[in-house]
Amino acid sequence: MPARKNSKDENLNIEALMGNKPPQALDVEEAVLGAMLVEPSTIDEAMEELTPSCFYDQHNRMIFEAMSALVNDHVSIDLITVSDKLRSLGNLEIVGGPVALARLSQNIGAAAHIEYYIKILKQKTIQRDLITASYDILKQSFDESTNVDDLIDNAQSKVFAAIQNNVKRDVQDIGSIINSVLDNLQELQNTTGLSGVPSGFPTIDRVTQGWQKSDLIILAARPSVGKTAFALNIARNAAVDANMPVAVFSLEMSADQLGKRLITTESGLSGEKIKGGVKLEQYEWVQLEETLKRLAKAPLYIDDTPGIPIMEFRTKAKRLVKQKGVRLIVVDYLQLMQGPAELRGLREQEVAAISRTLKATAKELNVPIIALSQLSRNAVQRTGGTGKPQLSDLRESGSIEQDADMVIFIHRPDFVGMSDNPEDKEKAIIVIAKHRNGEVCDIELKYKANQVRFVEPDQSLDVYATRGPVASSVNGTMGSVPEDSGGGYDIERDF
Repeated sequence: MPARKNSKDENLNIEALMGNKPPQALDVEEAVLGAMLVEPSTIDEAMEELTPSCFYDQHNRMIFEAMSALVNDHVSIDLITVSDKLRSLGNLEIVGGPVALARLSQNIGAAAHIEYYIKILKQKTIQRDLITASYDILKQSFDESTNVDDLIDNAQSKVFAAIQNNVKRDVQDIGSIINSVLDNLQELQNTTGLSGVPSGFPTIDRVTQGWQKSDLIILAARPSVGKTAFALNIARNAAVDANMPVAVFSLEMSADQLGKRLITTESGLSGEKIKGGVKLEQYEWVQLEETLKRLAKAPLYIDDTPGIPIMEFRTKAKRLVKQKGVRLIVVDYLQLMQGPAELRGLREQEVAAISRTLKATAKELNVPIIALSQLSRNAVQRTGGTGKPQLSDLRESGSIEQDADMVIFIHRPDFVGMSDNPEDKEKAIIVIAKHRNGEVCDIELKYKANQVRFVEPDQSLDVYATRGPVASSVNGTMGSVPEDSGGGYDIERDF
């Protein structure tokens, strides 16, 4: 097996820099190795919990590596087999020969305390790994040629790896799992409504029961079909209508661009008016003021860092969940994120690492993550059939499909030239192509491009005809407001 990354030379460098020896417990290392030599029952537990890096002493590490090789080869561990393996690796004399192994085997009292000894070694390993990570970060920080963004990304990655590599979840018995599930089921019996975060679309919520905790939902479509619009509709519905904190990480569009889209959707005014291409009337300024009060006060948080590194995203997401109580996270979009530095240039592996980290983050934070994704050109070049996207169209990595709990496609027949029927102009099909905990199906919605908004098929009224104070403006009760050009109208904001 390969030697540990932070070798003896690195330990000496850290020792010289800090003036202290790294945390270690050589007597415990020897006790664990001795127990493995004389008591077979300790081998499986040690192999499950420990790695060569858990042994600070180079000789002890070599012995453990030899034992690991024997276990992998299904060979029993004893003085003779370990000696032979060390000899074949050229390390027997380095560790002190058979005499050193015989001395280790005399720790006959260690077997009864193996669990405690393993805990000590893992603790020392975490301490050493954090020291090594800090030392590497310190060296990079003094290097003026290091890009600050790369420095932050590397620092987060090193600290996270130091902790994650040495922390394992305990196995749970089925009884405790069933009790937890029944407790959750009992809570659901005493409540009404959805079990997850509502999408705001009843036809979708009937299938999903809301976006479920710890799920990774992939929302995919070709460019300009409406991925961002649909994701923003979902975020808006959860934050404004359900008052659930939502975080949106926008890697493609700026916060101002998203703001304009949200204002267009919320107010029902045309996108051209919100962009300034067409001047607003004075009564429309009043409509804006009334309509945007709820949106402005909604718990909706936007981060528009371009090309955000995956570890920076993870850190920010954890902080938002902890400090703001975020219940839903949206990422627009997955392929624009930066994966681990060592995988850049290996696109498929980088995307796979991003996908795995998104799923791990959703599971760790216990919140649903909706990640937008591009589709390959096959989605529009395919001939025959309905032209609907397929799971194989997910771009750049099959791991996206594998890691996702749900995969949702947006299919607009008129957009991809699959329909000449005028009635299909606003038709949008939400294709649930993968649903790990439920059914797969097609759900029909309408896409109102001028309002950047998806609606249910039977929702034909204008957006602001059903939203609070704005209805009065549609019904004409604001007729006393002059309708001359309102380009310079100054609204009094109370948000």
